Order: sequence, then C-alpha cells, then structure tokens
Amino acid sequence: MPGSVAEFISLLELEQLSTDEFVAVGADPQSGMLQRVFGGQVLAQALTAGYRTVADDRVAHSLGAYFLRAGIFGVPISYRVERTRDGGSFSTRRVLASQQGKPIFSMVASFHVDEPGLDHSDVMPLDVPAPEDCPPLSEVLGARGGRAAAAWQSEWGVIETRFASDTSSFDPTARRDAEMKVWVRASSPLPDVGWLHQAMLAYASDLTLLAVSTVPHPVEFAGPKMQVASVNHSMWFHRPARADEWLLYDQVSPSASSGLGFSFGRMFAGGGLAASCAQEGLIRLID
Repeated sequence: MPGSVAEFISLLELEQLSTDEFVAVGADPQSGMLQRVFGGQVLAQALTAGYRTVADDRVAHSLGAYFLRAGIFGVPISYRVERTRDGGSFSTRRVLASQQGKPIFSMVASFHVDEPGLDHSDVMPLDVPAPEDCPPLSEVLGARGGRAAAAWQSEWGVIETRFASDTSSFDPTARRDAEMKVWVRASSPLPDVGWLHQAMLAYASDLTLLAVSTVPHPVEFAGPKMQVASVNHSMWFHRPARADEWLLYDQVSPSASSGLGFSFGRMFAGGGLAASCAQEGLIRLID
C-alpha cells in the first residue's frame, strides 16, 4: 500500500498494452509499501483504466465492483476495459482485473456529461468535532486492540484519518451502535485533476467501511481471530470534492449475519454530500 501521494499516483500510471488493455506493474518488494494488494488500490486503478477510454467531458458518477480473488503482491495486474456503451450523455465501461491469467476483480462504471438540474443534499451531521480536535484513528485502534498504532498508520499511509466518534464506542462494556465517523484526506496535496481526486476517494472509501459492521461486537477487527475481506463495493460520486481536503466519512452498518458485514458510508465535503458508498464483506470468526 502506498505511503505517500507520490507513490499513490505512481500506482495509477498504468501502462497501455492496447486500445483497451492496461497493466499496473507490481510494486517493488523493496519499496517499503505494505506487502499486500489493498482492495481500494484495485478499485482506484480500475477506475483509472475506465477513465482512459472515455471522452474528456465524461465524469464517473457510479461504480459497482466485486472482489473475486485476493491479489498477489508484486505481481502485475492487467485491466481489460469493455466499452459497453457510449451514448449522448452517458458512457458505460466494464473493467476486469487479472493476475497470472486469473480474474481477481470485476467492475462496471458509468460516466456522465455534467449538466444542470435539480439539486439537494443531505446535511452534514451536526456536533462532529473538527479534525484537529480528533485523535488519529490509528491511535484509537492501537489502544483498543493488539495491533500497534504504528502498524495501522503504515497500513493507511497515504490517507490521514481522524476518529470523530465517541471513543466509548470502543468500550467493550458499553452499548455500541454500528456506526463510526472519521475525517479523511490525502496526506499531502494532489494535482488539480478531477479523476485523480475521485480515485483517491475510491481508495479511501475501502479503508474503514467494513470495520463498522464489527463495532457492536466484542471482537478485534482483522485480528488473529477474524478473517476479513471485501466482497463487493459500490460508490456514487454526487459532487466534485478535493480528496486532499478534509471529508467527513459517516458510516453505519444496518446488518451483520452469516459471516458477512454490510455497511453504508456518506462522504461530506463543504457541508454537502460528495459521495456515497455501500459495501459487503467477509467478517468470519476463526476458532
């Protein structure tokens, strides 16, 4: 996983093999990046591949993805794009990611020409402390579980994350709702390129969403007694937002059952709703 904005951007510099086929070269094992393929990375790269095949006036407004296999660190990932449809105002792309000839990820994304129309938005939740008044999420999780705060920080690297919920939600003796609010932003400024900010938001959307489904339970998310993995992920981009400025990520989990957690997320920027997410993932208990 990238530890800086420069490393993140380098991961999105896909090599074009043909008109609709691209490859992301595997990270150098000596680069210092965390040695696993993070789902948000594949999501961001697939979105980038889709953008490479649409007209400049098209902006991604929705995507739906399935994680089919675990990615292999250090092995190139190929992205094949199907140009499903190009209409007067919408373009649809299907992206299949593969490693060593086997599919690991599938996504359908829709791109839309910006146009005027009706406009309303949910209001950002009130009484949320400012980012500078919130502790780093890595410190909160480090204090709660058996994993050091530094390990969590290296896991997220390029994303700065602040915990904005009541810390009593991590008290195993307290009643806990399945919700969590965090502030997120890139760790340093990004270029003024719209698709790059969307790719960073897609990357960030996968960091904490599944964990919310375990908040009401006396378990350690991704600890030694839990197997976790993203299964599917959907995202809607409502309004332009800078990923290098603070966004409030408001997350809830209405259900967990049969070893699967289900969560919704809303990303607010400038008081308005910038993006929405939904995710289902594996949260299997291990004896």
